[in-house]
Amino acid sequence: MSGQPLVPVLVDGGEIVSDSSVILDWLEERFPEPALYPSDPADRAEVQIFVDWFNKVWKRPPNLMAAELEKPEPDRGRLRVLDMRMQKAVGIFENLLRGRDYLFGEFGMAEVTAFPFLKYAAFGLPEGDEELFHRILVEHQPLEAGSPIRAWSDRVDGHPRS
Repeated sequence: MSGQPLVPVLVDGGEIVSDSSVILDWLEERFPEPALYPSDPADRAEVQIFVDWFNKVWKRPPNLMAAELEKPEPDRGRLRVLDMRMQKAVGIFENLLRGRDYLFGEFGMAEVTAFPFLKYAAFGLPEGDEELFHRILVEHQPLEAGSPIRAWSDRVDGHPRS
C-alpha cells in the first residue's frame, strides 16, 4: 500500500498512516497505556531525540548501502564508509545499554523503534528472508559474544506484540 516493500502501513477505517515512526506516534496518542514515552519531560525529550536520531541518522547508512549494492558497479569506497558508520553505531547502542536493561532505563519507544533493526545483528536472518536490507543489517553490525545488544534483544523479543 505504501509502494515500498518494507514500509509499514496502518489502516483504521478511512485513515491511512504509513511509516513506522508515524504509526508509533499515532498509536501512542490513541492508546497511551502503557506509555511508550517517559512521563518526565526531560526523559521524554531524550527519548524523542534518540528516535529522531535513529530515524534520520542511523537508518541512512544501511539504506544507502542497499541502494549502492543494487547498482551495476557499486562504489566499494562508499560501501566501506557506510560499513564503518554502521559499526560505530553498534558501539553507541552498547554504551546506552551499559548497566541498563533497556536503552533509556525502561522499556519504551526507543526499543520499539530500534529493535526491528537491531534484532538482525543479534538473531541473524530468519529462514527464507532474502531481503537485501536485512542481510546488510546482519553483515554490517557485528556483535561480540558478550555484546549487551544480544541480551537486550532477548529481553525486547520477550515483550508481547499486538
